[in-house]
Amino acid sequence: MSETSPNLFLVPTPIGNLKDITLRAIEVLKTADVILAEDTRTSGQLLKHLEISRPLQSYHIFNEHKTVEKLVERMNRGEVFALISDAGTPAISDPGFLLVREVLAAGLDVQCLPGATAFVPALVNSGLPNDRFVFEGFLPHKKGRKTRIDGLIEEVRTIIFYESPHRLLKTLGQLAEAFGAERQACVSRELTKLHEENVRGTLAELIEYYETNTLKGEIVLTVAGKNPKS
Repeated sequence: MSETSPNLFLVPTPIGNLKDITLRAIEVLKTADVILAEDTRTSGQLLKHLEISRPLQSYHIFNEHKTVEKLVERMNRGEVFALISDAGTPAISDPGFLLVREVLAAGLDVQCLPGATAFVPALVNSGLPNDRFVFEGFLPHKKGRKTRIDGLIEEVRTIIFYESPHRLLKTLGQLAEAFGAERQACVSRELTKLHEENVRGTLAELIEYYETNTLKGEIVLTVAGKNPKS
């Protein structure tokens, strides 16, 4: 364990409710030399709300391979960076892994602060077993999608997916076909926001519900694992 100060902080930001920011996160953001943001416009609004004024630099999936080497060079010169995503913990279905890997490979120090991430409250809210679970993130949009789903047919742990509103019904249908329509699941959306919703039931019941109810917001889909006795 390095005793030096971290060169890179990974700082979770609220997934909805702006009060879900830790005192330590605010302190790090106020003192970092540069804040790396997935979308500087989105993060700029949060920083304005928190009354934080620090240099803001874009870091996202489309430029991370081009910028990571220069960022590591700057850290080697002593600059301290804080990485944030649009919402939640960086590198969880968001850019960050590549930067963390290269910073560590350069012998520099990385520290991830605890804080908001969408799948934890969704899992706990679901009422499904949470002592053992597997996080799948986003399924591939096209190529490899069915293969990923088929690979989970025998999974006995609770399974967590991230999904977009316009693909949810398709995903529910594919999961029902692979796992069986009676498999229990929970759709969580708008977590921590005013209109938070957690809809629980079988995959068939969720399909029926969302065929007639409008979908908006970020979605976490939690699905029961296969019954080991079946």
